[in-house]
Parts: sequence; C-alpha cells; structure tokens
Amino acid sequence: MIGPYDDIIDLPHPTSERHPRMPMANRAAQFSAFRALTGYEDAVEETARLTDSKVELTEDEKTLLDAKLRKLTDCINSRSLVTLTYFQPDKKKAGGAYVSVTGQLRKIDDVAGVLILTGGECVPIEDVLELQLH
Repeated sequence: MIGPYDDIIDLPHPTSERHPRMPMANRAAQFSAFRALTGYEDAVEETARLTDSKVELTEDEKTLLDAKLRKLTDCINSRSLVTLTYFQPDKKKAGGAYVSVTGQLRKIDDVAGVLILTGGECVPIEDVLELQLH
C-alpha cells in the first residue's frame, strides 16, 4: 500500500435504502452563489444616483421673478398656461432635481406659500427658479 486510502478506494459507493438520492438540480443548488449582503446592490445604486443642488437666485433674478408672479395673479381668471421650473428636493438624500410643469394656475396660496395648478400640482413659491406665461 502506498496511500492512506488504498484499502477503500475501490469499494462501491454506499447507497441508502431508506433515503432516495437527491436530484442533480437540488445538488447544484447547494453550491449556488450565497448572497450574504442582501440589498447591497440597491444601496450602491442609491449612492451612485446623482442629485443637483438648489440654485440661489441673485437679487436681480428675484426681482424679475417677483414681477412675473405679480403678473401671474392677473392671469388666474384668464386660464392661460404657465410653465414653472422648480426645485424638487430628493426624499432619500441631499439635493434634488429641477422639474418643469405646465398647466393652468388655479390659486396662489400666500399663507402656505404655494402655487396650485388645475391638475392638482402644488409648487412651493420659494423653490421656483423660472416662470413662463404662455
């Protein structure tokens, strides 16, 4: 004898009479990739997602925007279209994105500080970057 297992190496493979052999598909599943870090890919994607920072308007830009808002109060009853570009903060991380919405202005709520469109969109006045009357 040369090796430590030479006495059993040529014996037949033992087969149980009580327990059937496991199917090959189930055996292969035992060796599939183990995902110990469930949700890791989602966390990496969320971290890699880019957001914009809010632009601070200059005094001249604020004055021009205020003049447009005053004109906007006159346009509520005329049902003319308005396009608002505003900053929408991200709910999950710092920053956000600039969004444009077009519609008819229904109401300006000075108490809440929002512009309400007929479609139900509420745009905070302090987040408005640009306003276009059509």
